[in-house]
Order: sequence, then C-alpha cells, then structure tokens
Amino acid sequence: MSMPFYVAPEQMMKDRADYARKGIARGRALVALQYNDGIALVAENPSNTLRKISEIYDRIAFAGVGKYNEFDQLRVAGVRAADLKGYQFSRLDVDARGLANQYAQILGQTFTHEMKPLEVEILVAEVGLTPDHDQLFHIMYDGTVIDEHQFTVLGGDMETIRGRMAERFVAGSTLQDAVKFAHQALSASETPINSSELEVAVLSRNNSRRCFARLSESTINQYLV
Repeated sequence: MSMPFYVAPEQMMKDRADYARKGIARGRALVALQYNDGIALVAENPSNTLRKISEIYDRIAFAGVGKYNEFDQLRVAGVRAADLKGYQFSRLDVDARGLANQYAQILGQTFTHEMKPLEVEILVAEVGLTPDHDQLFHIMYDGTVIDEHQFTVLGGDMETIRGRMAERFVAGSTLQDAVKFAHQALSASETPINSSELEVAVLSRNNSRRCFARLSESTINQYLV
C-alpha cells in the first residue's frame, strides 16, 4: 500500500500565502488617505466600466485589488450584510469595524480550508463626524485586519508606493493636495499615470447622509494641474 502524500501545514500555509501575494502584486495599486474633510480613495484603473472603489453604506466605502471577480463578490456580500443589519436594527449600527470583521472571517476561512486562497486585498473605510473618528481597515488575503491611520496602500509594488506616500503625505491637506499626493505615489517617475487611468472617489463629511461620491475625469484633471 502506498503512503499518502504529506505536506507539512507550515509549508502549505507558506505556499498559499506566496500564491496569493504574487496574484495581488500583479494587480494595479490603490491608495486611501485622509484629507481635511474626509477620506480620498485613489486607484490606478484604466477601465471605464469595472470599478475598484464602491459605496457600501451611508458613510462606508469598499475598495479592492487583485482578481476583480473575487473582490466584487466580497463587495456584494458587504452591501447585503450592511443593508440587512440597517433594516433589522438601525442605520447607525452599521459600521466599518463590523464589516471588516465579517470580511476577515470569510478571507481567513477560505485561506485556511480551501485549496486556493482568494487573490485579493480589500479596504473598508468609514468617514466619521471628525477626523479622529475616520476608520481605515486593510484586510489581507489571509483574513488579517490592519487598522490603518492617515493613509494605506493596497496591491502593486506596495512597499515602494508606501514609501513615496510617507514622503508626501501631509495631515489636514485639501482634497486637491490629497489626490496629488496619491497620484505622485502611484506613478513611477518616468511614467506618470494619465488622469484617464485614475479612479477617484471620496467619503466627504459635507455630503449629508450618503457621503460617497466619485470625481469626474475633468475634476481629476483640474486637481492634477
């Protein structure tokens, strides 16, 4: 009788992590950062129809990098969970922390028990009534939740972009400056990203109940001048 094939659990987890990281790194990066009146989300995205940044609920946004079909399924699940909780209890009970925990459970369960992990990293952002209450939750492919402050970077050459962002970021900046900081961080010095390849959305404290809004290409062009 032949011996069953055996792989050490540590090696299996390492292989899955390497597989997920490589898939995510091939995708285009995304930056989220605070500005004086909310949170800006800026992604490199040449598609005019497929969105990496979306609204989840009144004050909450979702962003994903990696395989589009996988993070879009997570987005839909988040919208349904938020709507159900808001309907059953109160709209005020829906928050980014709760959604981030649900996403972490889904990603962690898939990473541990399925043959192939999800090749995604996602962000759940919530704008507060004051900057101190803004929340940025970066959820990794294995379900790890990172509570970020001021700014975060997902996908692509993450460490390089994070370094550029740290050099440029200024707390309390205007939305125009925030978009410029993110654009400069996402762009390689030799090949700056064209405004038509940027997807930009904001969670603004001035947008009444529904805080999410997308910026048009003409507005992005004005900001990058």
